[in-house]
Amino acid sequence: MQQIFNFIFRNSTRILFLLLLCISFLLTIQAHSYHRSKIISSANYLSGGVYENINNVSEYLNLKTQNDALAIENARLKSILFATTDSISITKLEKTKENQPYDIVVSKVIHNSYNVHENYLTLNSGALQGVKSDMGVINNLGLVGIIDNTSPKYSTVISILNVKSRINAKIKKSNHFGSLIWDGKSTGFVQLIDVPRLAAIRKGDTIVTGGQSVIFPENINIGTIDKVEIDDQTHYYTITVKLFNDMTNLGHVYIIKSNNREELNNLEKTTKNE
Repeated sequence: MQQIFNFIFRNSTRILFLLLLCISFLLTIQAHSYHRSKIISSANYLSGGVYENINNVSEYLNLKTQNDALAIENARLKSILFATTDSISITKLEKTKENQPYDIVVSKVIHNSYNVHENYLTLNSGALQGVKSDMGVINNLGLVGIIDNTSPKYSTVISILNVKSRINAKIKKSNHFGSLIWDGKSTGFVQLIDVPRLAAIRKGDTIVTGGQSVIFPENINIGTIDKVEIDDQTHYYTITVKLFNDMTNLGHVYIIKSNNREELNNLEKTTKNE
């Protein structure tokens, strides 16, 4: 306490000067509207900057919630889009769910392998969400894989970067079909094989899903043609496809549930047994 008194005594002149200076500032601000407006403006500028930074932090912390909400909305829009044709309006499709051949389950990749020949992903959605084997998995950029096994809360996916994967695909411009496989080499490229040589092919053409199964709707993006070769044994084209997706960096995905799957499977089984 004695040290405080000593400090005040030694600096009494300076303290008195600062006190009088503050009083003079206050009197000037109160007496002149111009000075008062400048002070208020400066205070607002400082407080506004602080509030903006606080808001930026708050928005960053809320990104996960916002991303989840966007993923759910994207799933709803995709289920409508997969049912849309040129002669059907989206408004009618939204009103009648039974017109939609596909439903979408939003999920998230919690494990992803891409550095071996048989790569799998793990999702945080399972049987409790209606997920079953052989359902297609996509994201905003395109094809991801096919559901392999499920547990109540989780599911595994055969990645398109799996040498056992084989998916029907086509060249978007010409509608020529082939089988999409992976040669086990690059994570950025897959191969479209068994494409007939009469197909008109150009580098940069888009490859999409063929729609010849209940797993994937037609015209889901896969990638673009990077290189074309002729297989010496089959004499068909082997097309190297550069993926739209970065398969090493996956977040939210969409699991495609076909509402017509059971009916189609039963019909095909009946046809085979006859």
